[in-house]
Amino acid sequence: MFDCRHLIIATLALGLVTPALAQATPVKVALDWTPNTNHIGLYVAQAKGFYEEAGLAVDILPYTDTSAGTLVANQIADFGIIGPLSLFTQHTAGADLIGVYAVVQHETGRLVFNDERSDIQSPRDLDGLTYGGFGTNWENALIGSMIRADGGTGDFENVTLGTSAYEALANGAVDFTLEVYTWEGIKAELDGDAQRAFVYADYGVPDQHTTMLGSSQAYLDAHPDEAKAFLAATQRGYAYATEHPDEATDIIIAASNDMLTDATLVRASLGSLIDGDYLVGADGVIGTMDGAKMAALGDYLLNIGMLVDGDGATLESAPDYSRYFTNAYLPQ
Repeated sequence: MFDCRHLIIATLALGLVTPALAQATPVKVALDWTPNTNHIGLYVAQAKGFYEEAGLAVDILPYTDTSAGTLVANQIADFGIIGPLSLFTQHTAGADLIGVYAVVQHETGRLVFNDERSDIQSPRDLDGLTYGGFGTNWENALIGSMIRADGGTGDFENVTLGTSAYEALANGAVDFTLEVYTWEGIKAELDGDAQRAFVYADYGVPDQHTTMLGSSQAYLDAHPDEAKAFLAATQRGYAYATEHPDEATDIIIAASNDMLTDATLVRASLGSLIDGDYLVGADGVIGTMDGAKMAALGDYLLNIGMLVDGDGATLESAPDYSRYFTNAYLPQ
């Protein structure tokens, strides 16, 4: 059966949709974490010369403690890797931040626990157990809503551990945690740590573009051609990575300044992004943000009290979610 994804990817890889600028223009991109497979299209586009062909001199900034969304909103970076929570909360509070490219087409996160836990069969069984987390209000709201959707009270113990939560889960020091399947989940599989998981969407949480690229309206208004050229070249990078995963793995490892050393993990992670139709949807969609999906997530965040305006007041009615993102700068 014909798979439209291959035609779309091949077209993008050939660069048939990449506009070129008259001269090289600097573009700064901020990361949300140290280099990983969510960023692979950026590094591939840079290494393969896609940005150069588009007339851009792209600088992928080193990860810092300042969020990519904040760097973009303050015009320190022109684009940044952000999550939907950052987009919705920062935009609602008045930040100049807008989503422009969906790196993944659906949710990569999940709630996980050790496979041996026969006492955990559904989220309501998590009441009273210990969660190893990362210290954000979002985690409490997310997990609590999942437990309540399953008929529980949403009461659990929360221990802030950061990335040590994964080791704590493996050795039984905590009962459950949250992970990105396409990285921590794949690592657990490679390490032989048997896990089971609850998928957010099965318990009242809308599917979402877990990772996206954001920009500022100020930048988009001032540099529309550069924005289109950057996103077209970036789209080529992600498309190329899906068609040439071994080469893409080598590229991001070489560019990571020794932050990525486990080639097996990187390749397996990229494979999960490809095979799971994350980078390119099963329908061939790449980069496009789904308006219905964004609105559903916005309403969910509104209903659990996560949307707060610039004065610190919790929103009581839905804002215009169409102003939070745009597909207008993607290749048509």
